[in-house]
Amino acid sequence: MTDGTISVIDPDDLPEFVTHDYGLPRTRAGWRALLEDLDVRPSKGLGQNFLFERGVVDRIARLAGVSRDDHILEIGPGLGILTESLMGHAGEVTVVEYDHRLARHLRATFGLHEGFRLIEADALNISTAELFPDDGPFSVVANLPYNIASGVIRHLLDQSRRPERLVLMVQREVAERIVASPGDLTVLGVATQFYADARILFDVAPTVFVPPPTVTSSVLRLDVKPELPLPEDEIPGFMRIVRAGFGQKRKQVANSIAARFGLPKVEVEVWLREAGIDPDRRAQTLTIDEWVAVRRIAPPLPDLDTSQTCRRARGHAVAVED
Repeated sequence: MTDGTISVIDPDDLPEFVTHDYGLPRTRAGWRALLEDLDVRPSKGLGQNFLFERGVVDRIARLAGVSRDDHILEIGPGLGILTESLMGHAGEVTVVEYDHRLARHLRATFGLHEGFRLIEADALNISTAELFPDDGPFSVVANLPYNIASGVIRHLLDQSRRPERLVLMVQREVAERIVASPGDLTVLGVATQFYADARILFDVAPTVFVPPPTVTSSVLRLDVKPELPLPEDEIPGFMRIVRAGFGQKRKQVANSIAARFGLPKVEVEVWLREAGIDPDRRAQTLTIDEWVAVRRIAPPLPDLDTSQTCRRARGHAVAVED
């Protein structure tokens, strides 16, 4: 799905960057001092690692193709370094921040500037239809907290009002799962690629964060498909089958689906064969088109899905990925 190269925008087509001094720090020491002033101690439970390298955030904004005509949604803006860059590129920037101390800082830094809007909320509970009630397109550009990254991606793509594109910094391992090819697919990969074309743009070293994480990050681009492979009302049933297929990863897909729904294996084998799929294959080898074919052939199935759950970490919702 990706070779790690950047091929999103011709440099000559990059949008103009409008600079403005919002008074944010310029050095690593300055960012550390700001955290102390705000009485913010980066929380592992909230996946807080604060980016401080402006070259990285400007690269993200430019490769996202952000222009003055765009309305951008940023999740987890933290101290505001990416927000600062987005404010220079986009027409409007809506940020969603959970930590009230950071929200207060963001309001003080950007609140008086035209085009800025702050929503103090849990990103896993937001409704994009309520945030953007008109029909105009919007995009998501964000450095996602590690602990909720996969949950936020799936939440945004599951919305009835989906973004046009998402450019996200996530843990490298998560990015690789999202862009994986058949043979290495997971529920997250299938769920994301059903909605969007995915590719990794570039990697980001731990050294440009405060505190530095123990893993490498990747910037990922998701271009949401204008037409989905299935009608909206069939998507929940599609995901039930996918989760069932991955329920017992080391078993044949027919066994996993049959066990999940309490069905005779021979019945599931009939669906799979009609879809042109060998029942002895494992779930991670099926393509998106093959999963769609199974959904079209299978009868309505009960909603038994409890594999996607949430736990609470210091008061914040954290998605538990199956």
